[in-house]
Amino acid sequence: MYRVGIDIGGTFTDFALLKNGEVVLHKNLSTPDDRSRGVMEGLEVLAAKEGLALAAFLERCDAIVHGTTVADNTLIEMDGAVTGLITTEGFRDEMEYRRGFKEDIWDVRLGPPPPIVPRRRRLTVPERILFDGSVHRELDEAAVREACRRLRRQGVESVAISLIFSFVNPTHERRVAEIAAEELPGVALSVSHRVLARGPEYDRTSTTVVNAYVAPRVTAYLERLVTRLRAGGYAKRLMVMQASGGVMTRDYIAGAPVRVLASGPAAGVVGSAHAGRAKACPDLLCVDMGGTSYDISLVLGGFAPAEAGWNMYHRYLIGMPMIQVETLGAGGGSICHAEGGSLRVGPESAGSQPGPICYGRGGTRPTVTDALLMLGILSTETRFAGGSFSLTKNGVEDAFAAVGAQLGYSAQEAAFDCWRVVNANMSNGVRRTTAGKGIDPKDLVMLAYGGNGPAFACIQAEELGISRVLVPKASPTFSALGTLVADPSIDEERAYAASAGALDLAKLDALWGELASRAADHFADAGFDVAAVDAAYQLKLRYPGQNWSLTFDVGSASGLDDRSFIDPGLGRRAIALFNARHMAEYGHIREGELPETTGVRLTASVRTPNPPARGGFAAARHNAKPASTRQANLGKGFVPTPVHRGADLAPGAQVSGPAIIEETFTTIVVYPGWRGVVDDAGDYELRRGSVEPG
Repeated sequence: MYRVGIDIGGTFTDFALLKNGEVVLHKNLSTPDDRSRGVMEGLEVLAAKEGLALAAFLERCDAIVHGTTVADNTLIEMDGAVTGLITTEGFRDEMEYRRGFKEDIWDVRLGPPPPIVPRRRRLTVPERILFDGSVHRELDEAAVREACRRLRRQGVESVAISLIFSFVNPTHERRVAEIAAEELPGVALSVSHRVLARGPEYDRTSTTVVNAYVAPRVTAYLERLVTRLRAGGYAKRLMVMQASGGVMTRDYIAGAPVRVLASGPAAGVVGSAHAGRAKACPDLLCVDMGGTSYDISLVLGGFAPAEAGWNMYHRYLIGMPMIQVETLGAGGGSICHAEGGSLRVGPESAGSQPGPICYGRGGTRPTVTDALLMLGILSTETRFAGGSFSLTKNGVEDAFAAVGAQLGYSAQEAAFDCWRVVNANMSNGVRRTTAGKGIDPKDLVMLAYGGNGPAFACIQAEELGISRVLVPKASPTFSALGTLVADPSIDEERAYAASAGALDLAKLDALWGELASRAADHFADAGFDVAAVDAAYQLKLRYPGQNWSLTFDVGSASGLDDRSFIDPGLGRRAIALFNARHMAEYGHIREGELPETTGVRLTASVRTPNPPARGGFAAARHNAKPASTRQANLGKGFVPTPVHRGADLAPGAQVSGPAIIEETFTTIVVYPGWRGVVDDAGDYELRRGSVEPG
């Protein structure tokens, strides 16, 4: 049986096929007009590699797991559904207030994000439910019908419904949804107590509005893909990657498609944690440079937990659990241009159509990939992207000459500056991310992946003070491989406000019971044994007056029915756990202050077979002989540089920089002063210093 992981990027669609412990990789150019077409094209290639027709291959697939960028691209390109909002009277501008948040308080030119829902489509209705769930003002149903009619005249395709304190008492919100379904047939509805059943109101409204904006695009794409897969012969459920680091069925995702935001980067982090644990590297700086973006994330203690709360993504708040990933517009397709007397790189990308100039597909603007070709890091003599095509220099030098002419230097100097600037952008992004967590990069091991990550890893590590870099053999399709590492999981929460010293145990049991029942239904529907589900029951606590809560486990079990941890001592244990977590997170506790609960959370998952991962250096060390030599500039001018073929490097092979290693889908650059060694798994470890004696 086969298991296939798929990750769609802005430039390439990546595939990882797991069979009998072996991993087969594949990449093909993404198809922006219909990304499901690119998925099917790649599956046909994998089938051919196995000597099978597509139908026979799909019949043997035990699972197809998919990470998609449809939601991300919708927010980046701002081409989502025409969206309306119905909310409580007096709260029309909650999305504009943003709880007073501004990404850079010192940038006076930074404007607000483009409005997903302009004010003319944000309508209010008279009603009010109080914090305790009591009805202060009955719902004005006539006003709801009038609001729906106004939205219909504005041509809405999707409507977000978010009423105050609906997560405590959803009666009014349910009725608004019923009326909207009558008045707006065919319009998608996103109801806040189903999308994010907790406060505060901005978090819930923002998450629901983003869900409404991306939902029609995501659901339509997944429907097309499922239709194509079924027609091709795949009979099982399509599993979809979530930003929380787990996967779940398409039907579960359809309830809140916002869950797939940042799912591709999340898969890479899950895969990184898996690889790091195998190689005894629990603390990782994970960097993923693809064709369009550069993603930065951290794995600490062998895991990358999903945080629910203040997740600003594409400048919009997503309150759902998300693995923390910082994204920069820096990839192989990032366009190099002159602006204000200096050279800039990105965030605009050439994508896959037309792509960099060197792809020979009609691109005319120089990119990072074109710069790597100019610098000799890439070559026209080597087949690119797994042999799917060759690069060309036609037009590349002229494009850099045009940029250089605006700044007073040559084409070669412009290409080198492109390399230098994009590298600085990425290194500075890492510094911002680690500084925000109070972490020194030099204490971490860098794990580099993506098609372009290994080309910059060593030079970035040197600038950041990092002395060790890991490059998995599967790095060019690492996010696709990560989808196969991720377990089917559900991560949901419910609001519960009370003093930690006066917990209502019956209420807690009812809330966790509701979450457990939902999880059981979805796992059973997906064909999993509910008794095999691992459950972690969590509480969210904060000190009075704090904005943010901390989440921690208070009980765990195999299966979803064991809640024996709910006993009279739960409050006392929760306070102790919260204080310990607060001390670890913030370095202090408030002596004598009793914390308060803000919610309950359940994370439930089923273990599935993982791709193999191992480390170690049992093989004897030997200095590898290069396959060829070419002129390359690795930061110190053009010099004859050894070029190695990855297929020739067996475990124990050592490569001393400067050198270039050409793998099937990526290029690893061993910069001057660095050395690379192939470990027992065929993965690369790069360290500062000379090679060890062979």
